[in-house]
Amino acid sequence: MLIKILLSYIYGYIRVSIEGYYIERFINICANKKIIIWNLKRDKNIKLYFNVSINDFKEIVKIAKKIKCHTKIEKKCGLPFLLNRYKKRKIFAILVMVIIVLIIIISNFVWNIDIEQEDGKEISGIYQDVVDAGLNIGMWKSKIDIKDIINKVRLKREDIAWMGIELKGTNAIVKIVKADKKPEIVDDADYCSIVSDKVGVITKINAQNGTANVSVGDTVNVGTTLINGWLEGKYTGIRYVHAMGEVEAKVWHTKYKFVPYKTTEIKETGNIEKFYSIKINKFEINLKKGVSKFKIYDTIEAEEKFRLFSDFYLPISVKKTIYKEQLEEQKTYSVEQAKILGIDNLEQELNAEIEDKEKIVNKNINTYEKENGLEVYVTYEVLENIGTNEKIVF
Repeated sequence: MLIKILLSYIYGYIRVSIEGYYIERFINICANKKIIIWNLKRDKNIKLYFNVSINDFKEIVKIAKKIKCHTKIEKKCGLPFLLNRYKKRKIFAILVMVIIVLIIIISNFVWNIDIEQEDGKEISGIYQDVVDAGLNIGMWKSKIDIKDIINKVRLKREDIAWMGIELKGTNAIVKIVKADKKPEIVDDADYCSIVSDKVGVITKINAQNGTANVSVGDTVNVGTTLINGWLEGKYTGIRYVHAMGEVEAKVWHTKYKFVPYKTTEIKETGNIEKFYSIKINKFEINLKKGVSKFKIYDTIEAEEKFRLFSDFYLPISVKKTIYKEQLEEQKTYSVEQAKILGIDNLEQELNAEIEDKEKIVNKNINTYEKENGLEVYVTYEVLENIGTNEKIVF
């Protein structure tokens, strides 16, 4: 019996409780069937605790059901259960090791490119220029030549004052400082004249240093000399100077728009469809097959990349595609309606272009009826300073 109990430990055994009014009968049946139960412990008169081998457990349950007793597993013991417990831990440990190895491998690549621009000033096409220069998603970080990429982008673009690339985690942060276009500044010690940078009619001229070359009422073109960079004295003759002064002129800003009498407008209905897909680097898995049922629609795509930390991106992302249903609506305008629409659009453009609205002195509107629509011209007359320095070359 002792040998069988030891073997039961090797093969595994179960600590069971049985509850009912026929406990003695249960013990007798087990003895008759030569089912070994051991380590018996009675709890009151209707409950018994005991151990039984795994192989005999099913038979125990059958006997209990026949005599209308209830069985319950209290504990699983023995070598099989012990090995199974460590087997699960072993699988978990292996899984953790695999994940750690994958993270180490992934950390050697670039999985995201961020463009940071000073003061939020957007530079059109900069992302593609960086990619064309050699910085791509999925690149081995050790193979990235930061200096070469920066040089290529700087040589291609003149609107960048400074550029830097920082590799943090799996993120490549490209920092850009935009170059502001500034007029050429002539040093105070250099001789220069003041010339016109716009077409206009002179309304005021004040030559503080130099000789005025135009008068109020004169029409000037781009490049016309307004104040000469020299002075002429009766006894000293011509003496060159750094011209200084203020020249104000009336200039014109004109905008044009053709407004058709019949046009098709696109309007959103409010109905939308959403499609999702999972991207693993460049491989994409669509979670919902098919295409939009809308005949006319606008498409919005958004992609969110998974990351473990702020700068540790993974090569996995969820892509969301939203389809917004649209309808074509035929619109017909009268001459007056076309005129109002055209003037309103053009005035918005002009007001956005002119900073000092108080300098607007006049507004001219001209319309010309055509067979299919209306030509609309809006012109603002604005008082502006039109002088810029031009260095005198001897």
